[in-house]
Amino acid sequence: MSAGKKGRKGYPNRLRRGTDVPPPATAHYTGRPHGASDDMNLGLERLQPYPFERLAALRVDLKPDPALSAINMSIGEPQHPTPGFLLDALREALPALARYPATKGSDDLRQAIAGWLERRFRLPAGAVNPDTMVLPANGTREALFAIAQTLIDARDSAALVAMPNPFYQIYEGAALLAGASPYYLPCPAGRDFLPDLEAVPAEVWARCRLVYVCSPANPSGAVMSRADYRALLALADRHDFTVVSDECYSELYLDEDAPPCGLLEAAWADGRTNFERCLVMHSLSKRSNAPGLRSGFIAGDPRLMAQFLRYRTYHGAAMPVHVQIASAAAWRDERHVVENRRLYRDKFAAVTPLLASVTQVSLPAGGFYLWPQVDGDECALCARLIQQANVTTLPGSFLARDAGHGNPGAHRLRIALVAGYDECLTAARRIVDVMQSI
Repeated sequence: MSAGKKGRKGYPNRLRRGTDVPPPATAHYTGRPHGASDDMNLGLERLQPYPFERLAALRVDLKPDPALSAINMSIGEPQHPTPGFLLDALREALPALARYPATKGSDDLRQAIAGWLERRFRLPAGAVNPDTMVLPANGTREALFAIAQTLIDARDSAALVAMPNPFYQIYEGAALLAGASPYYLPCPAGRDFLPDLEAVPAEVWARCRLVYVCSPANPSGAVMSRADYRALLALADRHDFTVVSDECYSELYLDEDAPPCGLLEAAWADGRTNFERCLVMHSLSKRSNAPGLRSGFIAGDPRLMAQFLRYRTYHGAAMPVHVQIASAAAWRDERHVVENRRLYRDKFAAVTPLLASVTQVSLPAGGFYLWPQVDGDECALCARLIQQANVTTLPGSFLARDAGHGNPGAHRLRIALVAGYDECLTAARRIVDVMQSI
């Protein structure tokens, strides 16, 4: 076995690799930002405008029909009511503001999270050690960003961070600001926009340090299978990288009898009882309709978790104590989550057939997005829907990159069914009217 590759049991060791492999397609360089100085993080130069910045620019000169109420279906911000018990727990815990929080979180919160993981992903009792395998996070967004800063050696100029394409833009920004280059995994429509691992050259895997996956996927709602995870973990063993699974949509699925598989579940089934190379990230934002609570967690490989805790201690990422207390109550309750899924099922059942009359669209396995294929330019259609229907969607191309084979989000819209039932139905009818008039 070559230097720096100790295999599954010795995977902590990493030596810098050569740079003889040509870099794959990365974000386009757009020049130094106005006022940039030589002592800035050079990754800032390579950041692309955030999708909602691009959306704001698209609509700046548009004048929506004032006779129609505005309906925003562009952003994945849950709008169902936050459960009353969670709000009560938060209020009752407010005196805890008098205490500094611990970065590691309370024993009670970590135990609640570990217990939920074991129940939800069919793991044996005690499989998730709350002391070494769980950390709270202030939502998954900050943790998804911070993990790259922990895992990437800034001296490694060859480092790649792989991610799906389309993708959540935090993955790309995390890679660039950690000093790595993003690699956009091919996610063909024929695979429901899940990564085609076999299409990735071995020399790319050899340079990967971190691979992000998202299941259910944003934006397609597709779900990775146990076999998908197993194949990815085999590559991680062979090429010495970490798999980070963004599972913030894991509790939103249409079939109550078929919850999506998760990375830890697949790892355990594969004999990885210590979850080697595996990290998962979960959130209460979608599960419990509490996006403003900024509460989630990271769990997995205790060796990686120990280093992440060390990073987070300096990063200043401690979750406030009152949020920890309320979060523990949320992770212990499933009744509100079952009701939440019912509300989304009802909306999907009402909206999807309407949109299917004017677009190519199907029900997703999970999440709360529809990802229809449309004729013509998706940005022009998005603008027309804003102006004529006062409905805001998100062009699919804003969520993806052209990595040499065209932008996989082209001719797609992301439509978030986050508003109430009546509002989503109204929006769908307006979209149909506009598209039938084209």
